[in-house]
Amino acid sequence: MKTKLFLLFIIACNLSMAQKSITWDDLADVTFTDKYFPIYEEYFMYPNFGENVKSLDGQLVELQGYFLNISPEDNLYILSKSTMAMCFFCGMGGPETVVELRLDDNPKLKTDTVVKITATLQLNSEDVDHLIYILKDCKLEKVN
Repeated sequence: MKTKLFLLFIIACNLSMAQKSITWDDLADVTFTDKYFPIYEEYFMYPNFGENVKSLDGQLVELQGYFLNISPEDNLYILSKSTMAMCFFCGMGGPETVVELRLDDNPKLKTDTVVKITATLQLNSEDVDHLIYILKDCKLEKVN
């Protein structure tokens, strides 16, 4: 009986610590309005996050996409819903189709490599120097 209770406890602990697998559709739960940022004397797209995506803020999540090696020397990497040729920066999607990656090391991956990332999701509405979605403490896994 003690063994069964112990096993149940271990399983419950693992389930509570497990990451939530999310999709790009989950991240599409956002609308945008123009907001003036005096420090830049400029208007920027301001994200208004929906309730579903708000519930993911600070959560450990898993997301698959295309790794974009933007500027390795500046530790700037992005996970994209689409390949580099069709990504947000090329006019083929919105800001919700890319996620900024905070990595501890410099991954030796080529642009457009399909990866699965496990990380903590941070929603960003105020710092226009960063993307609206940030994945922190990333663990990358190359897919196929």
